[in-house]
Amino acid sequence: MVIKVFLASSSGSTAIKKKQQDVVGFLEALKVDYTPLDIACNEDNRMWMRQNVPEDKKPANGIPLPPQIFNEESYCGDYDTFFDAKEDNLVYTFLGLPPPPGSKEAEQADKDNIVENGTHAEENLDDTIVPVEDRNGDSNKEVKQATDENEEGEGDEEEQEGAAKEETAESVGDEAPTVKEEEEAAVEETDEEGQAEEEEEQEEEDLQSEEEEELRQLESAPCGQGLKSGGGRGRRRRVGRNTGGRGGVVEAKRC
Repeated sequence: MVIKVFLASSSGSTAIKKKQQDVVGFLEALKVDYTPLDIACNEDNRMWMRQNVPEDKKPANGIPLPPQIFNEESYCGDYDTFFDAKEDNLVYTFLGLPPPPGSKEAEQADKDNIVENGTHAEENLDDTIVPVEDRNGDSNKEVKQATDENEEGEGDEEEQEGAAKEETAESVGDEAPTVKEEEEAAVEETDEEGQAEEEEEQEEEDLQSEEEEELRQLESAPCGQGLKSGGGRGRRRRVGRNTGGRGGVVEAKRC
């Protein structure tokens, strides 16, 4: 690539001379190889410059003034655009040349590439995120379906257990009065049995006392005379169970 700078060596304009010196001096400072082309002494250079400057870059009168900068046949710009690129540290970009390593423009380009690549990477990462179901295929769907069925089965079992507990509680509540009634009946029966036993014991004690009293009377009575009898006949009494097997009739005393 050859950088072409079109100049006017015999220009009477001080402004044009200053602009030309500024462009040439900056290119030499950057050690950029360029070829100066004089339009004052060479009509071909002047005609070529005027023909290759884009129409939208030409001044109102249609005649572009030097300095004009080209990269081979590609138009780079005039002094004003060159100055703007120099202020923005984009001279190499303006000239269509790769910036040398270590230059400010190269560092800026690296930063721009990092930001651009990072942004693209994040966008690609977002675009390439695939749902778990799509990555695992039908197998994952089957596993998920089986899990859902198990959860539904567990829910049904819990409902059945809850219903069984409610039924048990109701049955216990219904049976509770019956059990209580049975207990009360058993207690009443026990009380009646205890009362009957007490009455029997009391009756036996009364009988035993009467028998003992009759025996004493019999012993104290005269021979051949029954107990409290008017005709010599002995008085018969029934003896209770606790008399040592002595039951039957108490006869008159024999001497």
